[in-house]
Order: sequence, then structure tokens, then C-alpha cells
Amino acid sequence: MNSSFLTGFEVRNMDIFTIEGVATIIFYFTVYSFFGWLLENSYNYFTKRGFFKENFLFGPFKPMYGIASVFLVYLISPQTHWGVVLLLCFLIPTLVEYASGATLQKLFQRQWWDYSDTPLQLHGHICLPFSACWILLSLLCVKWIHPGIISVYGVMEPYWAWIWFSVGLYFLADLVLAIRKHSLQTLVTEEPTNPIQ
Repeated sequence: MNSSFLTGFEVRNMDIFTIEGVATIIFYFTVYSFFGWLLENSYNYFTKRGFFKENFLFGPFKPMYGIASVFLVYLISPQTHWGVVLLLCFLIPTLVEYASGATLQKLFQRQWWDYSDTPLQLHGHICLPFSACWILLSLLCVKWIHPGIISVYGVMEPYWAWIWFSVGLYFLADLVLAIRKHSLQTLVTEEPTNPIQ
């Protein structure tokens, strides 16, 4: 049953502790972070009629999606029992979403998303209805999308070998600038106003 459940799924057995392994991870992270940005903005368009939803980073990337997808594609293989696949497709995105939301709230005293009005939610960071959506999206990713991404990477790998380090530096710079921007905004909102004498 395992083989039929993930038919077509391929695993790129790269040692993640090599230069090639790191380059591969950055490629997957970049692609899935961009897909996440497209997905969230499309959802925002259909629910609020505005395509551009506020982003933590400056660029068109949602790291939460990149991180969750990288974990999924490296932890799940065609030999993984289907029950474990479903569990991972539920747990990994949900845990990444909760950790991201809680960390952003702790550091910057604000929430980029809030499920407080949604049933079965936890601290507004996660909720069962969206976690169920993550299961479907994660299965779609590992079963149908990721084999195509592996093929694309196979074609692009010689060129990617020249630019992956620059892409990694871009993400680092974007993260540093975003932290600076949101930290300054937090300081401004926390500044006490002087009472009129």
C-alpha cells in the first residue's frame, strides 16, 4: 500500500551536510517559499479582494512554507507508511505555523495572522480547520508537486551551483532588514507619549 500511496514520489538522497546538499535545500526552500507567497496572496485576493497581503520579509517569499516543505520532502519517502505520512503532513506544517506565529508575536508584539475567531484554535496561531488544509496541501506537495520540482532542479543544477550562495545571502539580508524594520516599528508603538503639561 505504501508504494501505491506515493506512486511517482522520488527522493533525492543528498547528504544535507555537503555543499551540494545545502544548495539543494536552498533551492527547495526558495521554490516553496515563493509558492507559499503566491498561495497566501491568492487566498487573500479571493477572501478580501486584495492580492498583496502584508509580508514579514520584503521579497515575495513566505519562509514558513519553505521550512515546512523542506522538512516534509526530506522526512517522507516512498517507503514511509501512509499513516506516518498523514501524521507528518498534519504535524510539520502545524508546528512550523505555531512556532512562527508565537516567535513573531514574542519578538515584535504583533500577529501576521490570527485564528482567534476560528473554532479549535490555539493562541490564534493555529486552528484545526487550517491544519486539515495543511494535510491536503502537504500531500499534494509530496505526491505530485515535488517530483516535478526534482526534475526542474535536475535541469537547473549546473546553473544553480553558481548562484545558490548568492540566493542564500539574499535571504539572510532580507531577514536582517525585515527584523530591523519590524523592530523599529515595535519601538515606535511602544514609546510612551509625553503628557501635555
